[in-house]
Amino acid sequence: MEKVFSFKDILPYLIPLILLQLVLMIVALLDLIRRKRAKGPKWLWAIVIIFINIIGPIVYLLFGREESDAGDSD
Repeated sequence: MEKVFSFKDILPYLIPLILLQLVLMIVALLDLIRRKRAKGPKWLWAIVIIFINIIGPIVYLLFGREESDAGDSD
C-alpha cells in the first residue's frame, strides 16, 4: 500500500523554510529601505524580494546593493 502524506506530516519541514523566508525578506527589505541607492530601481528590487521566495532576497543581498553607499553612514 502506498502511504498518502498529509499536511501534518510535512509541517515540521515547512516551518523552518517559512521562518527562513521571512527572516531573509525582512533583512533584505530593511537593507533596501536604509540604502540611498541600489543597483537598479528600488521598487523593482522590492518586488523581487517579496514575490520571489527565498531566492529573491538572496539575489538582492548578493547583487542589488551598492556597497559604497550605506544609508545610515551620514
